[in-house]
Amino acid sequence: YAAHADLPLPEEPHLAYFHAATLLREHRGDGHLAVLMSAGLDGLEAVVTHTATGKGMTPKWVFGTRGWNQEEWDAASGRLRERGLLDGDGELTEAGVALRAEIETETDRLDRAPYEHLGAEGVARLTELGTGFARLALAAGAFPRDLLGKR
Repeated sequence: YAAHADLPLPEEPHLAYFHAATLLREHRGDGHLAVLMSAGLDGLEAVVTHTATGKGMTPKWVFGTRGWNQEEWDAASGRLRERGLLDGDGELTEAGVALRAEIETETDRLDRAPYEHLGAEGVARLTELGTGFARLALAAGAFPRDLLGKR
């Protein structure tokens, strides 16, 4: 976040929006990484647990875009099984579901300040703009159908 916050605000409205979105994403990401580390999850373990929720990238896309491979995925899954967070089928256990919920709750807590600063009206406008952009990108085929999910 800090590196992006030092950049000048672009004058063009679409670039200013992108810059602001980047600041919000990086602010949340910084807090999320701290929470994941506090939970004792390494990078791939965090991805495996997120994928197990059905909301993360499928292994195919993780391997192709993040550089991990099946052997590393299997090793991370094994570590998660040993901790009681993943079952033998790669599904989150009750403890795994609880941990993911705690991670998201704590990340949300750490990420409140920018949205409190924007206020309800600002957040509503940001949501309106973001939803419109996301729908346009989705309609244009920017997101492969098999990007998100468990398998």
